[in-house]
Amino acid sequence: MPFDRRWSAPTATALGLILFTQQALAQAPIETPPVTVTGERPSRSLTVPSFDDARRDIERTPGGVGIVPAERIRDSRAVTVKDALDYVPGVFAQPKYGQEDARLSIRGSGLSRNFHLRGIRIMVDGVPMNLADGGADTQELDPLGVRYIEVFRGANGLQWGAASLGGAINYVSPTGRDAPRLLLRADGGSFGSAGGQVAVSRSLGPWDFWLSPTYSRSDGYRDHTARNYLRFNGNLGYRFGDNAETRFFAGVNHIRQKIPSSLSRSRTYSDPRSTDPSSFAKGTRRDIDSLRLSNRTTFRFGDDELTFSAWYHHKVLFHPLSFGIVDNVSDDGGGSVRWKGTGMIGGLKNEYVVGANLFTGVNVNKTYINSNGHRNGLMNHVDEHSTNIELYGENRIYLDPTVAIIVGAQFNRARRRLEDKFLSNGDDSGSKTFTSFNPKIGVLWQPRQDLQVFANLSRASEPPTFSELNPNANPGFANLKPQKSWTAEIGTRGKWRGIGFDVSLYRAWVRDELQLFVVPGSGDGGFALNADRTVHQGVELGLDATLFEGLATPAAGTKDKIDARLAYTFSDFRFRNDPVAGNNQIPGAPRHYLRAELRYSHPLGFWFGPNIEWVPQGYYVDNANTKAFRTRSYALFGARAGWTFENGLSVFLDARNLFNKTYVSNTNARPVATPVDQLYNPGEGRAVFVGLEFKW
Repeated sequence: MPFDRRWSAPTATALGLILFTQQALAQAPIETPPVTVTGERPSRSLTVPSFDDARRDIERTPGGVGIVPAERIRDSRAVTVKDALDYVPGVFAQPKYGQEDARLSIRGSGLSRNFHLRGIRIMVDGVPMNLADGGADTQELDPLGVRYIEVFRGANGLQWGAASLGGAINYVSPTGRDAPRLLLRADGGSFGSAGGQVAVSRSLGPWDFWLSPTYSRSDGYRDHTARNYLRFNGNLGYRFGDNAETRFFAGVNHIRQKIPSSLSRSRTYSDPRSTDPSSFAKGTRRDIDSLRLSNRTTFRFGDDELTFSAWYHHKVLFHPLSFGIVDNVSDDGGGSVRWKGTGMIGGLKNEYVVGANLFTGVNVNKTYINSNGHRNGLMNHVDEHSTNIELYGENRIYLDPTVAIIVGAQFNRARRRLEDKFLSNGDDSGSKTFTSFNPKIGVLWQPRQDLQVFANLSRASEPPTFSELNPNANPGFANLKPQKSWTAEIGTRGKWRGIGFDVSLYRAWVRDELQLFVVPGSGDGGFALNADRTVHQGVELGLDATLFEGLATPAAGTKDKIDARLAYTFSDFRFRNDPVAGNNQIPGAPRHYLRAELRYSHPLGFWFGPNIEWVPQGYYVDNANTKAFRTRSYALFGARAGWTFENGLSVFLDARNLFNKTYVSNTNARPVATPVDQLYNPGEGRAVFVGLEFKW
């Protein structure tokens, strides 16, 4: 199906950049892509790749990917998933308040959900953090506990077994082989915010360890949004010679978060710090205590690697809401095996990855009457059982040193079974089994070391989560179909005259898109449905460049400079000839989203610069596209500054929303909105944060 004319300008822009880059470099000699060196130094971890190795590996993907080093997170306030991923094109991350219930969406995944995300595989050190039914909560992700974060948009997550519209995100921990021996951090600022981190690491012969507790608190910008987060992350590794290593990981979260109500549109823009009185009366909050344990063991055979993983995730959720208290205890676990290898086929270089994942889990889900934030009488009790078996493989064969053809596929069998233990309100018991086969084909052309052009076509299939299969709006096990999609993608990345660029264009044809609508305070818990046909298409553009050098210090090797970075995402998500919604836009995300920053850096160590977050056009909150209820456009101006000293000490200042703009950061969605619907969550007002960090 051809692109409609609404897409023509962004498409032409991105295609023009691709063609321009190719023409500009056409006369350059062809260089062979970098060759992986066999055998790493013993000081490096086998189970956790270094940042440089991870970057080289991810850049061989024929599609949209990104990698964020810790240094780009730690020089500002780092609390939310937005703080960590805001400059990754294609990622839309907007918290409701503080860190609670962020909408995390890639290529329009889970747009109707601004809680308990769906459509993205969230991993920590290569093992899933999602519950076995596919849902996940970003509150358990600590941006201060990473060495880097990998983002695989869409089908590019297949190399981890994921076959979803959104793809996969992998939070990767430091180890005792690459982290400072001691790290101390303290930060604080507006809204009574304060936090700190202590991290210690050692490498002692074959052993190494990294341990890091972090603490974060805030009174919150809005009423009833105070939070206290205490986290611990760590790992212990043992090296069996040069070619084998095992590593044990642990993560602990103690999260206490008060949550306000969403607001009506008029109240959002007139009184953004307020909340509904029921938030106080019902003691609404989300308290999480969780434990995550995992192991990765890697064996190296020349250039090949065999990795076994196992994990266990225990989570206790106490969640008073206006209609009742959600009280969950979940236990999830699984195992995986993954083989990465190289070889020759018919005289051609060949690289491949094959693997298998097994997820299983049970969520004991109870709902109580809410009596001033305390349990008072059981309203519902169901046990939710999930099992997933995934088999996947991806093969890359080089037709010559510059052109690779990639083929892959994933087979998934997912079973969802619900046992109703509280039959006085009807029997919701049921079970469903979903099977899918998801192929992929792609091409990667690398005419020189600093230029790549890629394309791929892939299928994804996503079974419903339990919050969709049993949302309490209607009795019984919901008769929902899995969400299915075909996505075509083209793009390019590389460097030209010092400008780093990353451009992807995609179009996804989606069938039975899953939408979940929750009505706060209604007592029904919400309802889910399958849309018929929808289309998700867009442009993802990232730029990173040094604009000027030697402005005040022209001497070679000591030049000051001005750097710029930009992440722009164009999103066009629409229904296709829907009997009710027609060709309306799918609500929940802006069509244009831009983050940009300039930074001046001096050889003495200080730096400063302005930044902007710009949404030039508001977005709809209902399928009916009611103009009266769409959000307003906004531009948020900020500034950051810091100084890195030679003794390991660094300081930063992070000023946000300098003009105190009132704006909507996150919304719920409806089939048809009304003036009284509380759908809107205001973003934070003017804020200033400062921090100090010491590394040794």
